[in-house]
Amino acid sequence: MNLLIKGGTVVDPANGFVSQADLHIEDGRIAAVISGKGRRPSKLEILDASGCIVAPGLIDMHVHLREPGFERKETIESGTKAAAAGGFTTIACMANTSPPADSRAVIELITNIAEKVGTVNVLPVATISKGGLGKELSEMLDLQRGGAVAFSDDGRPVESAELMRLALEYAKITGLPIIAHCEDLTLSAEGQMHEGYWSMMLGLKGIPSAAEEVMIARDLILAEHTGAKLHIAHVSSAGSVEFIRQAKARGCAVTAEVTPHHLALTDSHLLGFDTNFKVNPPLRTETDRKVLIQALREGTLEVIATDHAPHTAEDKDCEFGWAPFGISGIETAVPVLWTHLIQTGALEVEQLIACLSSNPARILGIPKGNLSPGAVADVTIIDPQATKRVDVAGFYSKGKNSPFHGHVLSGWPRATIVAGKVVMQGGAVAN
Repeated sequence: MNLLIKGGTVVDPANGFVSQADLHIEDGRIAAVISGKGRRPSKLEILDASGCIVAPGLIDMHVHLREPGFERKETIESGTKAAAAGGFTTIACMANTSPPADSRAVIELITNIAEKVGTVNVLPVATISKGGLGKELSEMLDLQRGGAVAFSDDGRPVESAELMRLALEYAKITGLPIIAHCEDLTLSAEGQMHEGYWSMMLGLKGIPSAAEEVMIARDLILAEHTGAKLHIAHVSSAGSVEFIRQAKARGCAVTAEVTPHHLALTDSHLLGFDTNFKVNPPLRTETDRKVLIQALREGTLEVIATDHAPHTAEDKDCEFGWAPFGISGIETAVPVLWTHLIQTGALEVEQLIACLSSNPARILGIPKGNLSPGAVADVTIIDPQATKRVDVAGFYSKGKNSPFHGHVLSGWPRATIVAGKVVMQGGAVAN
């Protein structure tokens, strides 16, 4: 498809370009960004983006697609449709499947399924340890050859400091990052929400911020010792931010992400015992939320990733203590962020787009997240004026477990384009 995206404001943080311009796509690649009185080619299909943001295709580097093994929760087909509906053109899927992505065979299985039925680009993340059990290193070099873009035991921490050190040393050889789920299980054991005022009021066992912070401190020390690339997943506390800030100042090769729900919600939202607010790490205090936003503004946190974790209705419709952690968040991420960060003035549009495109591309080492001429034409169009109420019944994801159900949000994606092909327009994903 040869296409002219016309009349929008092009926001391309990788190239430092923010201006009203038209985007010319030809043969699946960016042909030109045309501003001012530049000559527009004729005989192209026109996509009107007036009043919209035209951005590099959004990248979510932390998604749980569940396949293989947990297809009742999500499949690669349903999850990639949900990603397209949410404006994402590339997603990195976590390794805690069944069997886990600890072998080249599973990595290639995921890639092959995604090529056949996927709507967007799928990048598999491999386990750090065999089985994700934290006992023995996975075959990292072979996993990289199979197509893995990072290593993570997300869902569980690597409890052994010795194993994490070895993992960082081997990951350094591959050049790929370790994505660390930082949690001290002896401190978080049986916890259900953030430890604080609201856990006391609700009578729920709390998870202290220290459960995250002590493991982040350990992994930062090991990253500095080895010189390897460390990426901290789903940062949730002010203390964690301070540890990361200090490590960056010392020259540590650390990057970090935060989720939309930790930027928009707090532990006070659990007042109604709604299991859709139950996540790990837990929603924390308003003070933590404000520190996370400030950390995005200053660059201590560079990425916003959804940690999309779909569950069935049966999984979540139970007593709070029995419900699994997780939010189905990929379809609401952009409007949640637009409503809570852009409309409030907490973040600039260019900063938000960088956190969702060029920054994750740089960390994963993939040639995406930009609108440079010649680049593959992955593009996301966001309509700041589009306002609607979240209805989980309309989700493409099998997971309807959203705490934002019924919320009125603005800034919805209008179109998602993958390699020049419009895969979502007006909220409808192409078959």
